[in-house]
Amino acid sequence: MFKHLLVPVDGSALSERAMQASIDFARQLGASITAFIAEPPTPPAGSTHSAARYLRDLETHAQVAAEHARGVLSAFERRASDAGIPFDGCFAQAHEIDAAIADAARQRGCDLIVMVTHGRGLFGEWLFGSQTRGVMVRSKLPLLMLH
Repeated sequence: MFKHLLVPVDGSALSERAMQASIDFARQLGASITAFIAEPPTPPAGSTHSAARYLRDLETHAQVAAEHARGVLSAFERRASDAGIPFDGCFAQAHEIDAAIADAARQRGCDLIVMVTHGRGLFGEWLFGSQTRGVMVRSKLPLLMLH
């Protein structure tokens, strides 16, 4: 069955649910977990900022994003370790989060992606987009959606 789960997280209350559900599921399957966080890079430079300020903003954003990822992944790792689940965590910056999730699953040799969906409905998806739908389109792996 499934032996290696990719679990995208972002530190939100919804991702807390994904963490606990994936740990419980991995325990039942005897599987390992790879947690993944993808953060968007900073927006393009505006005409009101100097090049020097933009470069400082890029560096600051990268540091904040990496610190956030380390904190979330560390918390997830503690929970997985307490449950006896083999764990790995990874972080990337990407413009297309859904593509980054699909790529991470493929590169890490995962055989199932476990994601939480907001369940906004068609209008909400149109308005805000759907990372889950994007992953379904971009990946050939099975996807377990938690609602």
